[in-house]
Amino acid sequence: MSSGRSRRLARVWDDLRGRSGRRVIDLVRGQVAVAREGAVLACSAASGATGQAAARARMAEVEHEGDAARAELVRALRRVLATPIDREDLFRLSRSIDDVLDQLRDFVREADLFGPADLTFATEPLGAVIDGLDQLDRALLKITGDPGSVTVAVLATRKSRSRVRQLHQARLTELFAGPLDMDTLRERELLSRLDAVGRRLGEAADALADAMLKRSH
Repeated sequence: MSSGRSRRLARVWDDLRGRSGRRVIDLVRGQVAVAREGAVLACSAASGATGQAAARARMAEVEHEGDAARAELVRALRRVLATPIDREDLFRLSRSIDDVLDQLRDFVREADLFGPADLTFATEPLGAVIDGLDQLDRALLKITGDPGSVTVAVLATRKSRSRVRQLHQARLTELFAGPLDMDTLRERELLSRLDAVGRRLGEAADALADAMLKRSH
């Protein structure tokens, strides 16, 4: 094969890999967008802007949207020839994002079931989750255009996860300083669910950071 033909084939392959890579990343970003919608809905319910029953019903729809987005990514991964990061890392990242949404669904459902008088304690942690998902989306955008800066961008998502944990611990300290009644127990359970949301967000950040580390070797 001539060197000229080899170069043309290499350019064709790079073009195909670039297009398929952008397609895959767009699908992952679609999952992040749905998870963010779930976090915004949970925050709206916590602030009282959306009723608990209405939030629970809407969250069921958002969860279906998340499942559909993940299924579309899985189908795409079966078809594409090349991916910007390892397929197993994409599956891990996708699963972690899906877990974020699952935990948000459980928070909204439990908030409706437990019926606490005041949910405003949850607005700040949920705001940190929303910010973390925004940072994760920004990190994903850099994979094809500026891969060297992805790991740095992921640190912002990890900081959001740490913020959720700090808020969880601070609120527990306040709760345990007062009387231990049923309202305290309800809030503690919901705080634990919010911390689980943060942990899954951290796992998504770790999955992307690990994938980029392997890609750099």
